[in-house]
Amino acid sequence: MSTPQSQPQAVALAAEPETGNADMEKEKASQPGFPGGDGPDGGLAAWLVVLGVWCTSFCSFGWLNSVGVFQEYYQRELLSSYSPSTISWIPSLQIFFIMGMGPVVGYLYDRFGPRWLLLTGSFLHVFGIMMASLGTEYYQILLAQGLCSAIGVSAIFQPAFSCIHGWFNHKRGAAFGILFTGSSVGGVVFPIMVSRLIREVGFGWAMRVSAFLMLFLLVVANLTVRPFYPPQPQTVSGAQLRKPFTETDFVLITAGSFLFSYGFFVPINYLPVQALEAGMDPGLAQYLLPILNAASLFGRLFSGFASDKLGRYNMFVTFCYLSGIWILVLWLPVSTDAALVAFAVLFGFFSGAFVSLIAPLVIQISPFSEMGFRTGIVLFVTAIAGLTTNPINGAIRQHSDGWVGVKVFSGVFCLAGTTLVLVVRIRRTGWKLLVPF
Repeated sequence: MSTPQSQPQAVALAAEPETGNADMEKEKASQPGFPGGDGPDGGLAAWLVVLGVWCTSFCSFGWLNSVGVFQEYYQRELLSSYSPSTISWIPSLQIFFIMGMGPVVGYLYDRFGPRWLLLTGSFLHVFGIMMASLGTEYYQILLAQGLCSAIGVSAIFQPAFSCIHGWFNHKRGAAFGILFTGSSVGGVVFPIMVSRLIREVGFGWAMRVSAFLMLFLLVVANLTVRPFYPPQPQTVSGAQLRKPFTETDFVLITAGSFLFSYGFFVPINYLPVQALEAGMDPGLAQYLLPILNAASLFGRLFSGFASDKLGRYNMFVTFCYLSGIWILVLWLPVSTDAALVAFAVLFGFFSGAFVSLIAPLVIQISPFSEMGFRTGIVLFVTAIAGLTTNPINGAIRQHSDGWVGVKVFSGVFCLAGTTLVLVVRIRRTGWKLLVPF
């Protein structure tokens, strides 16, 4: 399929945010000059892009979803002389750099497209994991896994999923739901694979095998991911950079993502550790994260497809409220094996909506021409939450009622973040429950 050239009227229309009413949005998107309105919504080229982005999702957030395995292994074996709070800076830095580079990567994507970002990021990610396989000291693991690999991930995933917006319009929620299953599948494969390989061939080869698997998938991504619209370099003024922060709805979504992330990363990082301390057999505890991520796969698919019919904000608010509720009513009061497995399934399924829908929420209220930069802002503030939540919870754990404090912290922040997104939905549609927004 030939790549369409930009048109003057497209730029003018792109400067106007999408309306909150679903019918008006559909009518606007049908205009031929509207960027994103003439996307094919399918076809071989479009679905090959989805395949490539799925591969980056597997290698990026799929890898990130397995950090609980490393937290447990580093505490027990490789870095046992360090406190849990100190060790938690490794996954915290991963989270921060993966998403904290968002504004920079988004700006580069808007100017130059995804090609060189993908290539450079693929090298840094694989190289960082390879170097971590040789590490024996805390600072070596921190630099390789927490810094080099994470910067590489930031350069592969955001540019890749930004390409989806041009290829899909009315089926955008479904496309995002499908591509984000890559992180769920990665979150199932990596914890099981790494845990078993560490026992059978050692930490070093476990990391190298993971790196070779990611290398293969990233080659596929580099061959298939391309934008529907060519990059349109333009000078960005200070007023344009400040503009998103003057829009109440965008600020509320950004703040909601920040608060929800404070709670969201806690079960992913600490569920296996807490289960072991509660007396769960290690053979079962190692499967908690794969179970959580497998459930998340179905949650992301369901919320993505349903959001195209029922509204992206509606699905996000419903699923993310339930994520916080499961933390407070199931994970907080009960620590039996059955309850922990049930919590992994329920939290994984409902929290999947946060991952698959946060970018479509931003796009729905933003100018098309600024989607890379604005999505980058949201990822950046999410990264700040990811950087600080693990050390904070590591410190909370040191008190006698530590796990109670950690779980309350997680649940309350999930509910608070979702409430801010609900405010945006009410501002756009009023109190009408059945409006598909």
